[in-house]
Amino acid sequence: MHKQADKRQIQVGLVQVGESFGSEYYLPYSIGLLQAYAQKYLSAPGEYNFHLPIYKRLGVEAAADRLSNCDIVFFSSYLWNHNINLKIAGALKSRRTDIVIVFGGPMVPEAPDAAKKFLRDHPSIDLICYGEGEVPFLKILENVQQKAWEKAPSAGFINKENHYVHNPRSERIKDIDEIPSPYLEGVFDALLKAYPEERWSALIETNRGCPFTCAYCYWGKKTRSRVYQFGKERIFSEIDWISRNKIKFVFCCDANFGMLERDREIAEKVAENKKLYGYPEAFSVQNTKNSTKKIFEMQKLFNDSGLQKGVNLALQSLNEKTLKSINRSNISNEVYKDLQNMFTQNNIPTFSDLIIGLPDESYGSFTSGVSGLIESGQHNRIQFINLTILENTEMADPEYQIRYGFVLADSRLVPHHTSLDDKGDRGEFQKLVVGTNTMPEEDWIKTRVFCWMISLLYFNKLLQVPFLLLNSLYSASFRELTEIFIKGLDGCGKLSEIASFFTGKAMDIQKGGSEHVASKEWLNLWWPADEYMFIKLCAGDGLDEFYREAEFVLSRFAGEKGLEMPDGLLHEAIWINKDLIKQLFTETNLEVALHFNILEIYHGKLNGADIPLTEGPVNYIIDRTAARWSNLDDWLKEVVWYGSKRGAYHYQFKNAGRDVLTGGVKSCR
Repeated sequence: MHKQADKRQIQVGLVQVGESFGSEYYLPYSIGLLQAYAQKYLSAPGEYNFHLPIYKRLGVEAAADRLSNCDIVFFSSYLWNHNINLKIAGALKSRRTDIVIVFGGPMVPEAPDAAKKFLRDHPSIDLICYGEGEVPFLKILENVQQKAWEKAPSAGFINKENHYVHNPRSERIKDIDEIPSPYLEGVFDALLKAYPEERWSALIETNRGCPFTCAYCYWGKKTRSRVYQFGKERIFSEIDWISRNKIKFVFCCDANFGMLERDREIAEKVAENKKLYGYPEAFSVQNTKNSTKKIFEMQKLFNDSGLQKGVNLALQSLNEKTLKSINRSNISNEVYKDLQNMFTQNNIPTFSDLIIGLPDESYGSFTSGVSGLIESGQHNRIQFINLTILENTEMADPEYQIRYGFVLADSRLVPHHTSLDDKGDRGEFQKLVVGTNTMPEEDWIKTRVFCWMISLLYFNKLLQVPFLLLNSLYSASFRELTEIFIKGLDGCGKLSEIASFFTGKAMDIQKGGSEHVASKEWLNLWWPADEYMFIKLCAGDGLDEFYREAEFVLSRFAGEKGLEMPDGLLHEAIWINKDLIKQLFTETNLEVALHFNILEIYHGKLNGADIPLTEGPVNYIIDRTAARWSNLDDWLKEVVWYGSKRGAYHYQFKNAGRDVLTGGVKSCR
């Protein structure tokens, strides 16, 4: 009895540092799964005390203070928190050499040689785990007192003889319902109670696995292609928990939502809960790749229920050679075209992803692909993503990098729209590909500048009206229209300033700078470079000068191309575009008299219809009172930040005496 009374609980620390998005943090789902699994399967769960997880960025010493009385601490390490995890681990070991430090997650190397080097480089770490984490987590806890690490599958460590030991990988859990839900088992209840002021987002899995093996992605490789499903009853109960706890935003972690027949029922359940309880307010998914009808039906349901503000139709590249090089040739771009048309016809906004710096991609192939993507109907947004090398992917293999001539830069990692006042020691970096054998470093700069420029001019809608007019009526490509704003800008001070800023920013990234631009003045945030320049033009006094120079450049282009345009057409298209840009301090509607049906052509093209040019007086009313902003901060948030994916930069307008034309899809108001 005396020995039993003296027995002390093993103190378990948990760390999953997340970022703040709109002042909300994700509940630490990965570490929550591990805790729920251990509490169910430990032979004596009462002998373990799980501390509240560290879920956000703290100062290193503050985090070490929270964890210093633990016997063992588990770190879930991702690209965005890896370095702070290492620093916290080092601080803990300097205080207590007997504390056990365990690292798991995508940033932990899986190959034996790389894993050995990682542990040698970071002596504060006692153990690493690779692959699926639940079983290793359980076995490490069961053997923590004896430090019998050889009994833990999927674990690597330096033994007493100073040799590296790489334990065999555990089998994947096939019946994944064996893994308890951290939501339903109450794992997060204490966290919610301890931080009642915090606003939470949630992650949810309905299945695990991915049948695709894209070379830049860890997902398919990690799960070895097999997809296992959680039970539908469990998923529905988790959705109910989210609704009852008033969680606004949910990100579904499935690699291919919509792939399974039951996914429609899950979507209906989420929509039903929003209608009944008001939560969740938004539900974000990653669509399955080749099922046009399923994707459309579920995304229409999400859109009609107000759960999605834009549908991501990811492509990554439109170059067939590139798709083969990254093992993505089995994902059809034709599906994209069909979906784009269906969503456009049903007034549902979409956005697309393209990755800069992929193998076998050149400046020419990439920019031509962008131009073609717009011509096939993508008018809301293309997200241009810099290629990042992730640990344990095919692209992380040095032989792969040599084959394609990768030039790498350790770029400072700062997520867009995060605060400059971020607490804690932010020192995260990512390996960006900033040159290849088909896109040399100078061409990478050109490509990056092109992407920012077309984002500013077209997707931020500063010149979307004249661009669409010139493309629709005179077959000018979006590539050549964008390129004339990058070079040959003598005498154009404002445009030269923009092009020089983008070029300097691209060069800064190649030297290790962050991808985004810091602004204390504008919400104290990190802004994407194109949004930063948009704000600078609109919030400053440079907009009129920008449009005067744009008219000069586009008129010169039309003359050099020999375009036979009616007098005044281009001038009216440019300046009506300026009138459409959402601005601060507008109090009245604006009526504009034109000599051409420019906005009918523009509206028609956005919605997949070709409207012929007609000449004759036409009056348009621009609705500048339905949405107004009396201060800069509100305009920055609602127009530039929140409206970016939907391309919601324009006011609504109508032909006087006719129904309102939105300047895009209805939900982009």
